[in-house]
Amino acid sequence: MNLDALLEELVTANRILATEGVVDSFGHISVRHPENPQQFLLSRARAPDCIEVEDMMTFALDGTPLDAGDRKPYLERFIHGGIYEVRPDAMSVVHNHSPSVIPFGITGKKLRPLLHMCASIGHEVGTWDSQDKFGDTALLIENVEMGRDLARFIGPQRTALLRGHGAVVIGASIRHAVFTSIYLEVNAKLQMQAMAMGDIKFLSPGEVDTIIARTGPYTLNRAWENWCRRADRPMGPGAES
Repeated sequence: MNLDALLEELVTANRILATEGVVDSFGHISVRHPENPQQFLLSRARAPDCIEVEDMMTFALDGTPLDAGDRKPYLERFIHGGIYEVRPDAMSVVHNHSPSVIPFGITGKKLRPLLHMCASIGHEVGTWDSQDKFGDTALLIENVEMGRDLARFIGPQRTALLRGHGAVVIGASIRHAVFTSIYLEVNAKLQMQAMAMGDIKFLSPGEVDTIIARTGPYTLNRAWENWCRRADRPMGPGAES
């Protein structure tokens, strides 16, 4: 996918995440630069549902804006840079405050996949607590050191919760990151409902691995087409894996 098409897809991703209730006025999604893996693309600081191609900025992995002009970047761009620096396989990163995930980041209850469509969140979702290393803060990841510490905590996993501050999702593409973000929220909501009913039989590690292995372009593009329609955005070219 060329740069122009990728930027349009990044705009669409922001609109989809807003339409599906994963982000509101806050939250963001980035993509690694297709021509330079030491850079990433992320909008200026703006509500996701308002973002246009002209808002997209280029950043170095340390969070330095390379073409800011008079545009103000997101404070938490260090989430994205830290992950791209540590994870060469990361092609897209989402940070959101989707409401159903918040209780799992503050109660010690583990968020685990219980629906086949939610296997993409991984075997178990850990919680990173900024207070452990950085003391009392505003809970925002506002510098390189915090971004790198979060990235090391996530390790090879696909998702992580931030205590009192939402979630981070890593994807192999924009569509993959959006898919996982939406189903992370779905899983959290369903898990809370199921907990009220009794014991839960979660997906086994083998089931999770099997489902992940077969989650390819067909699955991602089928969901993407539906979400594009709901967000009133064109599907765009290409099939991502």
